[in-house]
Amino acid sequence: MFKEIKNRYLRYFIIFIYFIILFFCALQINFLWLFGYSPSYADIKSPSQRVGSELYTSDGKLIGRYFKENRTPVEFKDISKNVVNALIATEDVRFYKHSGIDIQALGRAIAGMGKEGGASTITQQLAKNLYRTRYNKSSGLAKRIPLVRTIVPKLKEWMTAIKLESNYSKDDILTMYLNTVSFGNNTYGIKTAARSYFNKQANQLSVPQAALLVGMLKATTSYNPIKNPEKSLARRNVVISQMNKYNYITKEAANTYKTAPIGIEAGNEDETSEGDSYLRAAVDKYLEKWCEENNYDLYEDGLKIYTTIDSKLQGYAEDAVKDQMRILQRRFYSVWGNEDPWEDSERKKVDYPDRAKKSLPIYALLQKKFPNQPDLVDAYFNKKKKMKIFTYKGDRDTLFSTMDSIRYYGKILNTGMMTLEPKSGKIKVWVGGIDHKYFKYDHVNQSKRQAGSTFKPFAYLAALESGMSPCDKFTDKPVSISYQDKGETKVWEPKNADWSYSYQDMSLRWAMGRSVNTVTAQVTEKVGWDNVVKWAHECGIDSHLESVPSVSLGPNDVTVYEMVKAYGTFLNEGNKVDPILVEKITDRNDNVIEEFKPKFKRALSEEIAWLMLYMFRGGIEEPRGTSQALWEWNTLFKKNNQIGGKTGTSSDYVDAWYMGITKDLVTGVWVGCDERTAHFKNGEQGEGSRTALPIFAKFMEKVYLDPLSGYTYGPFPKAKVEITRTYNCPTPRPPVDTVSTDSVLVDSLDLEMIAPDPQELIRTEPTTTNTKVDEKKPVIESQPKQETTTVPLTRKEERELKRKQKKEQKEKEKNENNN
Repeated sequence: MFKEIKNRYLRYFIIFIYFIILFFCALQINFLWLFGYSPSYADIKSPSQRVGSELYTSDGKLIGRYFKENRTPVEFKDISKNVVNALIATEDVRFYKHSGIDIQALGRAIAGMGKEGGASTITQQLAKNLYRTRYNKSSGLAKRIPLVRTIVPKLKEWMTAIKLESNYSKDDILTMYLNTVSFGNNTYGIKTAARSYFNKQANQLSVPQAALLVGMLKATTSYNPIKNPEKSLARRNVVISQMNKYNYITKEAANTYKTAPIGIEAGNEDETSEGDSYLRAAVDKYLEKWCEENNYDLYEDGLKIYTTIDSKLQGYAEDAVKDQMRILQRRFYSVWGNEDPWEDSERKKVDYPDRAKKSLPIYALLQKKFPNQPDLVDAYFNKKKKMKIFTYKGDRDTLFSTMDSIRYYGKILNTGMMTLEPKSGKIKVWVGGIDHKYFKYDHVNQSKRQAGSTFKPFAYLAALESGMSPCDKFTDKPVSISYQDKGETKVWEPKNADWSYSYQDMSLRWAMGRSVNTVTAQVTEKVGWDNVVKWAHECGIDSHLESVPSVSLGPNDVTVYEMVKAYGTFLNEGNKVDPILVEKITDRNDNVIEEFKPKFKRALSEEIAWLMLYMFRGGIEEPRGTSQALWEWNTLFKKNNQIGGKTGTSSDYVDAWYMGITKDLVTGVWVGCDERTAHFKNGEQGEGSRTALPIFAKFMEKVYLDPLSGYTYGPFPKAKVEITRTYNCPTPRPPVDTVSTDSVLVDSLDLEMIAPDPQELIRTEPTTTNTKVDEKKPVIESQPKQETTTVPLTRKEERELKRKQKKEQKEKEKNENNN
């Protein structure tokens, strides 16, 4: 067809143009996979900026981010004019005059062989950054040809730049560029950079600050103001000179700006980095399946995730944990001194550091490298090096060997805490440990530990389900239970902690409140340990439970999450809930993508659930109940407030628990060392009432004292159905109680707290054992004062105790004077 053109030069020119068009078409469609990916018009219309997702509390506070590239987009109106002027003056002074390709600058660059500067426009740079035209995966087979692999990406940028200019305004292109470009230190976009380097919003940047950030774009490492402040300052002043050259600022102003200090002010780390935390990791895991099913990427799709976490309650919980764990760590060190705390169940020392060393991957590699040379292997593990370590006074630099580090962290106590609002199914507090930076393992839903006596309520639940009432009685006496184990007959003889028995008849409520092992074992035998397992699963325990005679004393491993969920069934009128951690997810423009609703399932009747709450109150109201340590925080019992709870301590004081229930919330707390052979020596130091319970108490005290927390004092809800079981059977208060601790073998029974004034124990209970509820008749339960058991206290604890005693004495004298 070209032969019809008679003019030879015109024909050659048209043929050249024709092949140019064919080449660009082949380039666009990636003909024969020669040229790699080129953005289509659909890509141009919906550019992906790989924006990280943001994590918020239920009350709208930003608490974390997920990103591969740390960026937060900003609109043009929210960008300082100084930034725009600095960028144009430095990178593309003819930006508003060209259509994506600056022919004049291109000709100058070709004529000067690149010595007069490049010809890449801001639009071309945007094309390169936004669509990664120079990445290997964007290249085709032609990348193996030396000259072609240089030209093809440049041609792609030209094509993409023209497409961008035809679809977006100049201001839009500037905005996309400033939202996309890297400012070093995994900081992307002008908003994140302004916050990271100057702790300012993007619209607040001054001329020197804008010039410094724009200057970094030439080489983010070389001109990084943190790593290379002198070079960064010099580059900033070059940008200021350019702004003066193109009349964006006067010469006098330029000279003044050049003398300004670099003025770096790093922003809040939680906002400018991943802000990694237990909660952030838990939400990531929580949404893993949802993201897969709905084709979303937390790290690139710019989602806004609103959790159920209450920022105030979370703060109060973290404060309570930090305060109590600091005390417990000092107590732990004081108990053991220079002695190693690692022992087996027979109190024989365990070489934990050696075992931990051999479990490290590097140990196997060293064994291969130095066979039959144990001294060289040991030398590696004993070599000192600079290391940051965790302390309650902040990070500390030290010289530690690997073995030093193993010994140090093997003695650190940790904790897990979760608070659930069962009625709504929302998790309000999530504390996975003492410091996520050093202890990644989440002690709420990853760590499984022996539940100890916090598991006993499921035996009493099984008893109620079998037809018993809280008033049914069992005798605290020696118990011998025969059972079959793999065809072999075995005998289990549970003991109380002090190896003695009171031989008293105890109601179920009293026995559960006192956490008496022998009575719990008898109840378990009567209802069947299979039924205890069954009702634990029904309430929300998902872990495998070995059905053995001792199951009610908590030998099975469970998580804090499971225990809180299961206890929530009692407060939620017998409805088991699958708690939610995320309320809703929106896009960057606040359009709702997904709303999450909890799932409820009837597990218990309302009557049984109400009776279980009544049983839980026994820990406070029954003589020497295991929760009576809560009376130390007397503000918890204002306005007839009621609290139910259960302490728990596993064998050898390895795991300590407290499960607390109020009219609105269920809170679970676990305390212990990650290394199970490390433990306290006795119950006075390490039982649940002295370790985990104070965390619950300090937390709830802060919640109640904050009128804006949304949670108030008050009694448990009244029964909404007829209670057909006899339940009001006051327990006589014997002068001596031989059951003294709480665990699989030991429990929190030896704690004798100073009891409250009897008038504070007024409860809206019926005064008879009538099977119908009469909520109007009050019962006054008196409780004699008991002596406080002597326990090892830190100096701070002793000072606090003396202050409280003086305060109580003054209040007592004041009351006597008033009377």
